[in-house]
Amino acid sequence: MTEKPSPEGLAAEPVRKYPFLPADPEIGWVPYVWLVYLAYFALFPLVGDVPRWVVWLTVVETLIFLPLYFLGYWVKGTRRLMVAGAMFVLATASAKWNPGASVFVVFAASFIGHSCGTVRNALRWLVVLGVLTGLESWLLGFPKSFWISSLIFGVLVGAVTTNHEQRNRINRRLKMAQEDVTRMAKIAERERIARDLHDLLGHTLSLIVLKSELASKLAENDPARAAREIRDVERISRDALAQVRAAVRGYRSTGLMAEVDHARATLETAGIGFDCEMEKVSVPASEESVLVLALREAVTNIVRHSAATKCRVRFLRTTGGYELRVEDDGRAGWRKRGRDCAECGSGWSRWGARCNVTRRRGRGW
Repeated sequence: MTEKPSPEGLAAEPVRKYPFLPADPEIGWVPYVWLVYLAYFALFPLVGDVPRWVVWLTVVETLIFLPLYFLGYWVKGTRRLMVAGAMFVLATASAKWNPGASVFVVFAASFIGHSCGTVRNALRWLVVLGVLTGLESWLLGFPKSFWISSLIFGVLVGAVTTNHEQRNRINRRLKMAQEDVTRMAKIAERERIARDLHDLLGHTLSLIVLKSELASKLAENDPARAAREIRDVERISRDALAQVRAAVRGYRSTGLMAEVDHARATLETAGIGFDCEMEKVSVPASEESVLVLALREAVTNIVRHSAATKCRVRFLRTTGGYELRVEDDGRAGWRKRGRDCAECGSGWSRWGARCNVTRRRGRGW
């Protein structure tokens, strides 16, 4: 048994290895079955009155044919055509005394069907094989049983193998396309998880830091308030863990109103006033998830970077869909101390394709 490599770290697919044949699932054990037709050539001397040297010629050609036959499954393209040519030579060498040599022509036609990259090339070589078979039979006086069976079965087998090889090529291309689709889906899923974890943890960790700092400041003067803040930190941490688990499964959002309450708690903890106007509308779950993450990202950036004292959130339904507006009175612009705000987090850059961010002079995010 050998293993066929599998993309994207999946478990390798076991492929059975048969003697004298490559470990190819498209080949398998079927080539052994086709050897049964060799009996027509090998056993002919036993049913006819032929000289002893014809018997020895039959034995020698059979021994030569078998390595050629198995070699044909290891090579491809031009080399496989050369194997087919060698089989045609074997047929020519013994056809006059052993009509069963027509099986060599049939095997040659089979390898031609498997060796050419296109149907047109395969048919062209099959025509060449048929013309040579008919021409040498006429010139050298081969038995009718040889050239008739060679032409009829050679054409049939060659056409069948050509069609089979064409279908294999199409299936291989389809399999490659499916693997590409699977690979791209996995990449997209990884990017989704990375984006979701940033959106989730960036907001939650900011809140944990704020509450921890507040608890540290209150520890001496107001221990009871500090204890409440620490309990909030514990609760938020557990919620964050549950959200991370849900994000990996793809089921995340607890609803826009729940996120508004979360935003209120975060802003009030940071000492930022919060005002909210929410129009009561029914929002599809997929669109609500986008709005939830947009609000979460906006609030996180306000707490981290804007130095604002007030924040206003408005949500309403418009003609084209929904509008979520987040405004604050903090610093405007995307730069801080001359540094690109991309250093502050990848949230907005990741959301560039999913929402529009506008700025007003003198206003914050």
